[in-house]
Amino acid sequence: MTTPPITSRLFDIAWGALVPVAAVAVYLGLGTVIVRLIKEPIIATSVLGMLVVILVGAVRIQQPPWLAYAPALRPRRDVRRFGWSVVGCAVLAFLAGQSLALWIYSTIGSTGFDVSHQTRRAAGALATLLLTMVAAPAGEEALFRGLIYPLLRKRVSILASTLVTAIMFGLLHGNAVQFASTLPLAVLLALTYERTHVLWPCVLLHLGFNLAAALVPAQALCALANPISPVFLCLAFAGCAFRLYRRIANGPEPGVVQGVGGESAMQ
Repeated sequence: MTTPPITSRLFDIAWGALVPVAAVAVYLGLGTVIVRLIKEPIIATSVLGMLVVILVGAVRIQQPPWLAYAPALRPRRDVRRFGWSVVGCAVLAFLAGQSLALWIYSTIGSTGFDVSHQTRRAAGALATLLLTMVAAPAGEEALFRGLIYPLLRKRVSILASTLVTAIMFGLLHGNAVQFASTLPLAVLLALTYERTHVLWPCVLLHLGFNLAAALVPAQALCALANPISPVFLCLAFAGCAFRLYRRIANGPEPGVVQGVGGESAMQ
């Protein structure tokens, strides 16, 4: 007996809302417990990230069917072309996010961002480096692209899965400034995972973004803290991301048959 279209659509909407909320709620619950045990928020967050990597990795290595969906495979030559497109889009994602975040901060400020910055300074350089360069890229990618995104893709479209994970990823950072700075990155990460179905490119992109944010001085980006630059850069990024989305959504090249676990065979 087939499910009525309206019922199926309602189930898809409920799935798209409940899956990320439930996963993030469990993540925050674990984080609360770890913070109470360790007392130091930055170190506790690093421990949480590594715990998520272990737990999600243990699940993914089993290749459960409830976490699998058909990839859009391409010949090797298209992989290289896609890689260069992602690099260009990543530069736009960084500039768009930073310009929007700077404009928001210069216009209305952000108490949440100030508290986050002070907490990292109080924790020291080593703990902050461990969080931003290791635990955050690995742990957040394991949670969002390694677990939440494929669960969403079982029921909803690429576009819906990308937007939901991007919004939840931004909200997890807890303030408007970091939400704005990470939103373009989150969109690019979801599209990259959709194309590759592996986490290491997403981790490297995330790491590169954090490294650029740490190394590029705010003074070098102050010229972008105006209402015009964020609009222009966000539109440029949106155009780049849309091109990536179209290439991914078009499906595999003719002659490529999709197999179990992301393997392919030629017809």
